Amino acid sequence: MSGSTLGELFRVTNFGESHGPAIGCVIDGCPPGLALSEADIQPELDRRRPGTSRHVTQRNEADAVEILSGVYEGQTTGTPICLLIRNTDQRSKDYGNLLDTFRPGHADYAYWRKYGVRDPRGGGRSSARLTAPTVAAGAVAKKWLQHKHGMRFIGWMSALGATEIPFEGFEHIPNNPFFAANASLIPELEAQMDQLRRDGDSIGARISVIAQGVPAGLGEPLFDRLDADIAHAMMGLNAVKGVEIGDGFRSIAQRGSEHGDELTPEGFTSNHAGGVLGGVSTGQDLVVSLAIKPTSSIRVPRASIDRAGHLATVQTFGRHDPCVGIRATPIAEALLALVVMDHVLRHRAQCGDVELPLPQIPASAPR
Repeated sequence: MSGSTLGELFRVTNFGESHGPAIGCVIDGCPPGLALSEADIQPELDRRRPGTSRHVTQRNEADAVEILSGVYEGQTTGTPICLLIRNTDQRSKDYGNLLDTFRPGHADYAYWRKYGVRDPRGGGRSSARLTAPTVAAGAVAKKWLQHKHGMRFIGWMSALGATEIPFEGFEHIPNNPFFAANASLIPELEAQMDQLRRDGDSIGARISVIAQGVPAGLGEPLFDRLDADIAHAMMGLNAVKGVEIGDGFRSIAQRGSEHGDELTPEGFTSNHAGGVLGGVSTGQDLVVSLAIKPTSSIRVPRASIDRAGHLATVQTFGRHDPCVGIRATPIAEALLALVVMDHVLRHRAQCGDVELPLPQIPASAPR
């Protein structure tokens, strides 16, 4: 299957299936000399893994990562890094009723029409389980970018269904199961999710993610723009149906006098552009938002067809996330880090000798 590799100089190839023996990735292009061990990667996987609260799938996977190559005596060698995550808690029997039918809103039908065959066990390659290797690769990129450039990547849930989640502070994100930058609204969100599980239904979410400490100059016009590559990567995340950079669709109602970020010797006065102009980073925070659709695997009976084209009714049993957006925050951070990492290396290759007489304008504060 093509389409499993992201990046050019920092290339990540994802492999495996949801109910296969293992999933993983190969990272090609990581610079040598980076101190790296499983302990650098595991905390990020622990943030994403299933079974961490009653609001997500109860599939019990340890998501323990193994480094199979590319590291010697605790340092990257510059050769391909293979990361392996073994599957240990598959329940393929839960998908027995989906062998000949298709879940509305799921990739089942589209995969079957494309390949003529599909793996119904947990969705196969279309499963969100395949985001674990992405998070593992993102942990490597995050460490290198923090070490070399002091960058930070911070994500949070900013809406659960129709419920807007006001931003109260970054310090709240690790203290609740929603990755919400909020403390006061958590009981309401918990009650909403409990009712959703009782209903056997699902809901969408909006995830926000920023990158801090990004240097100016990343991105390659016309068709390898930084924002285009961010959108490309984010749309590769399961269930994402929309990507905004900066103010995104809110820009439609803004006038140019409001939207254009004014510059002063002390920095930009705003960041409506989300840190990218003309496809090139400005040195401000990169600001990205994702629209995540409701999970298609639900207990509510839905009309569908079987492989013979006959009318059928589909119910999905087993263990599923009523809102896949709950675990999407560390994945969005990882994807943004992978894109930035690739562009840092590309910029270094072409424009590493560029020097300007003026210092970089300081970035404005996060929105």
